[in-house]
Amino acid sequence: MARLLCRSDVESLISMRDVVEILDKTYRGMGEGTVINPAKGTLDLGESGPFPPYHADINSMPAYVGWVDTAGIKWAGGWMDNPAQGLPYVSAIIVLVNPRNGIFTGVLDGTHITNMRTGAQTAVALKYLYPERKSVTLGLFGAGVQGRTQTEAIAEVFSIDELRVYDLHPEAAERFRREMEPKITGKITVCARPEEAAVGDAVITVTHAKDGFFRKEWFAPGTVLFPMGSYKECRDEALLSADFIVVDHIAQCLHRGALKELAEAGKITEDSIDATLGELAAGTKKITASPDSRILCIPIGTGAMDVAVASVVLHRAEERNIDQCFDFAL
Repeated sequence: MARLLCRSDVESLISMRDVVEILDKTYRGMGEGTVINPAKGTLDLGESGPFPPYHADINSMPAYVGWVDTAGIKWAGGWMDNPAQGLPYVSAIIVLVNPRNGIFTGVLDGTHITNMRTGAQTAVALKYLYPERKSVTLGLFGAGVQGRTQTEAIAEVFSIDELRVYDLHPEAAERFRREMEPKITGKITVCARPEEAAVGDAVITVTHAKDGFFRKEWFAPGTVLFPMGSYKECRDEALLSADFIVVDHIAQCLHRGALKELAEAGKITEDSIDATLGELAAGTKKITASPDSRILCIPIGTGAMDVAVASVVLHRAEERNIDQCFDFAL
């Protein structure tokens, strides 16, 4: 029997602190070899071509996670036209299966889990890159849902002394400031110009940009840069100026996201990657931020994180007998 969980169920069963802890364990599993995570497969629904005309793409993200002994897949995508229609940009569902017998155990809304774990990826990465720090300063591009979850997750691991935010829509940045300032220890400054937000121990871009707006001169020594958008937020020369490159999944990061074009041009290869987050978590490699180095960190997102979080949510739902079950074998 598979348990069916809607978004409100998921929201009631998991917190950002939980998700940060779950991702930490799962990255360690990736480094230790107890997580199996193929690269994403993508179905283009018009995001980069004229047909079909839906300005969207959708990804299949399968994984097995050893520490929860669960297999599953997330089916998730982004629809560029949705926000103008009052619909969410991200749509996702997660299906879990018992790896011992193939019985489906759960079908869950994946949108909330996607938003939470994307923010938590950055927080956990910063934990590895700043292992001795208790507080950080942040620069943030993008004041939407992902900007909020990035901030909430980092606030679970560090005190945020200052956050500088820029958004193409100033009213969105002001709304972000009002909503998020009570949740952090420091001040939030809304920046009038983008370069003013490129200041901090970590600078995070969570936008839909495709024009490479982030410049090399904004990538200062002593900064960890997180280009988290799906397209081209950073100019090539900015990415190539990094002293260290850290990713979550090498094959995946070379074929999509920030490094895609550089990899296709042969300017970045597998040998250019200094470490994975799994290696940092397992302790097989060590890279720490310093005042003299620029670190490029790209946790592009893996199905393992979604499966791990969903598995914990499902276990809690079973304990509390939440929601209905359905037998797909009938």
